[in-house]
Amino acid sequence: MTDLNQATGSGATGAQDAAPRSDARRSDARPSEARRDYAMFDAELSGAVLNMHLLGRLMAWLKPYRITLVLSAFLILFTSYVAVIMEIIISRVLVDYIIVGERDSPMPDLGMIDLTIWLEGRLGVEPIYAAGLIFLVLLICFSVAGHAHRLTLISSIVRCLRDLRQDLFTHMETRPSSFYDRVPIGRIMTRVTNDVETLYEMLRGIGGLIGEFVPFLVAMIIMLSTSVRLTLILLLLVPIVAVATFFFRRASREVFRLVRNSVSSLNQNLQENLSGMQVVQLSQREAHNLATYTEINKDNRRYEYKAINLGTTYGAFNDSLASMGLGIIIWYGGGEVVQDQMSLGGVILFTRFMHMLFTPVVMLGEQLNVLFRAMASGERIFQALDWDEQIHEPAEPIQLPPRLKGKVEFRHVNFSYDPDIPILKDVSITIQPGEKLAIVGPTGSGKSTMIRLLGRFYDFDRELIFLDDIDLNDLHSRDLRSRIGVVLQDFHIFSGTILDNIALGNPNISRERSIQAAKTVNAHGFISALPDGYEAELVERGANLSQGQRQLLAFARVLAADPEILILDEATASIDTETELLIQDGLRKLMVGRTSILIAHRLQTIQEADRIMVLHDGVVEELGSHEELLAREGLYHTLHELQFQEVDDTE
Repeated sequence: MTDLNQATGSGATGAQDAAPRSDARRSDARPSEARRDYAMFDAELSGAVLNMHLLGRLMAWLKPYRITLVLSAFLILFTSYVAVIMEIIISRVLVDYIIVGERDSPMPDLGMIDLTIWLEGRLGVEPIYAAGLIFLVLLICFSVAGHAHRLTLISSIVRCLRDLRQDLFTHMETRPSSFYDRVPIGRIMTRVTNDVETLYEMLRGIGGLIGEFVPFLVAMIIMLSTSVRLTLILLLLVPIVAVATFFFRRASREVFRLVRNSVSSLNQNLQENLSGMQVVQLSQREAHNLATYTEINKDNRRYEYKAINLGTTYGAFNDSLASMGLGIIIWYGGGEVVQDQMSLGGVILFTRFMHMLFTPVVMLGEQLNVLFRAMASGERIFQALDWDEQIHEPAEPIQLPPRLKGKVEFRHVNFSYDPDIPILKDVSITIQPGEKLAIVGPTGSGKSTMIRLLGRFYDFDRELIFLDDIDLNDLHSRDLRSRIGVVLQDFHIFSGTILDNIALGNPNISRERSIQAAKTVNAHGFISALPDGYEAELVERGANLSQGQRQLLAFARVLAADPEILILDEATASIDTETELLIQDGLRKLMVGRTSILIAHRLQTIQEADRIMVLHDGVVEELGSHEELLAREGLYHTLHELQFQEVDDTE
């Protein structure tokens, strides 16, 4: 038996039905929402190095973990101070006091020499052992506090981004169908995964920079108190680093933005090809898809290579400046030592402090790569979070009774996804409680659009569609959808057990209720034959089940939810003949006591419908029973003759 949709072309959703190009019109919609710029999700973002507004918004997710962040800040201050003290132990205590025997020096020792003398007197040991013991204690404190700092910092960041990712996922779940009609899934995946991960790298890098700038300030104070001239000479190198950083920023901004966009394109292309793998293999498009993916990958490699070259050049330049600074200290400081203006330990301490002086600047340059990426990623994330498109819900929704009668009414419905391309034109029909209505028509005639509107997946004007004489715009979409059961040809299977896929996490659907539903629609047989029965794990999209088994599972899911309105959109297409009788019997049981809307089912199902509505170009061409429409010899008769003449002859 052949599907009617194969004759009419309604099996494959038409371009107008499947890919609407703008929001549906609604009388109470805000003017700014009439047309949305969905291209923003493909736009190249600025990715400014430090967007303080973005960082301020990110702080909202860090706020719940401020105690651990404060503890982390205290620990990094402590470790930074200890790091300075350890350098003084080496230069002032070990070199000046112990080796050279010089205690007095213009460079401060922060009391470490006095502590060493006190400790050697208390323990009765040589100065070298006393200094070594102090250094060992400081090293242990430095290691423990540093490790604790990293743990508290990373813990706060990870929990913050966990919450952010969860909020982003929740927000994306509540965007309407009109949003996903226009925004590629790969772009959304990039925001939830890659972009959030980039923020982690940024926050961790900022934490490390703070830990470097504290020793920088301490070293600056000590260096100025020792030799103002030498310190100022070294500080002349800082503007050079700043200028180099400025030009590196200008050269890198566009490159890093292109890198992020190319990664999004890679994700989008990969998701598209993997989700349609059966079609790819059947049409032998592997080589073509590989060539396309390779081109996108080459673009990504080219941008990444440019970014690496810029970063490497910048890093080499900074290393050269550090070497220049070391040469200045040896040249100038050596002359000061010869003239007894500076101790040898002071020169050594200057070389050690020079590392503290330039490391934060060098690290900042190294972190620019991450900062560029993170700022662009942050803009993308908050762009998604700020996208307020949603189905308009009533301020005071009407509460539906425990059980609906099931009357559905369309009153002069005019609807278009794009104002220039009308889809439904003055469609009016009343479906009585318990009635079975079949809708047929060519591709793009508006069949699936009627179903989408009934489920309130798009906004539309008031007083157009009614359920039990209640305007759908007066109902919350969540309450409405709980009363509608939809079975599609492309039935979606979630990863999990068969029982999970029947109940769908609904606490009101018990195991017994799920099993009873499966028995009623004839799905219990194949489920029981599986090794683990109802606990059998289903792979992605239910690939380990046949098409017929997936359809029976779909019937069980709907029956367990027990909706008053049943919608079957291509639900029995492409079913193998061995399960045909089971499908038809399960379908009859499923429709008992429910208002049913059937779209382009097999001939037998359409013939059993109470009425058939023929849509053509968004207009109701014909309405009546199977026999009445055949007798009129109109469009339905033509479709019937074209598709089912051979079937009628065999019967």
